[in-house]
Amino acid sequence: MFALFDAAVGVAYHLVTGLMSLLEPLTGGLSAAVAVIAFTACVRLALLPLSVRQARANQARLRLEPQVKKLRERHRADPVRAHQEIGALYRAEGTSMWAGIGPSLLQMPVFAVVYRIFLSPVVGGHANLLLAHTLLGTPLGARWLLSAGAFGPHGLVFLGLFALLAVVAWWTSRQAPTPPGPLGRVTRVLPYGTLLIAAYVPLAAGLYVLTTTLWTAAERASLWRTPAGT
Repeated sequence: MFALFDAAVGVAYHLVTGLMSLLEPLTGGLSAAVAVIAFTACVRLALLPLSVRQARANQARLRLEPQVKKLRERHRADPVRAHQEIGALYRAEGTSMWAGIGPSLLQMPVFAVVYRIFLSPVVGGHANLLLAHTLLGTPLGARWLLSAGAFGPHGLVFLGLFALLAVVAWWTSRQAPTPPGPLGRVTRVLPYGTLLIAAYVPLAAGLYVLTTTLWTAAERASLWRTPAGT
């Protein structure tokens, strides 16, 4: 199992470094950072069909939510009957209560592989040369809290990354449905957790987090629109 995962990481690593070599004539010293962003975007593009299925399942749940609430209220004293009736409703609409979970589970191992590339100092028994490249003079393997001077020249690059992540988090929190009460406040704050992640991981992993969260926000804006009348 671990050998298969390591092999997938190795393949992905060679794809990123190959992309970096292709981009170098155009982007020069920024080739590694641009390759990280481009590779992450390519991965998300390859996973787009799964995202579309997940979005359609979410729209179906939102469309059926009023009927589901009525069924639960009608069979409040009989949870088993309520579950059966709700399942029948979803089947009649050509979907299920769990339709959006499959695509999410399939995406998780892919994200784990990509994240590992930008986090590990060693890949396939060799030094991760990707992390030795820089972005505006800051090594892609540098970590904000462990670099020389959190607010020095290297720190400024991270602060720029944090600012971009904060903008994406704000956009994401505005899109997310807000449940009432404490859960709603948690929902609003949760997207800002990416800033905590970026503060501890290498800069390359931070660029991955920025790219993938921006892509997710754009997907939600275009694919996860609330059906009219809900």
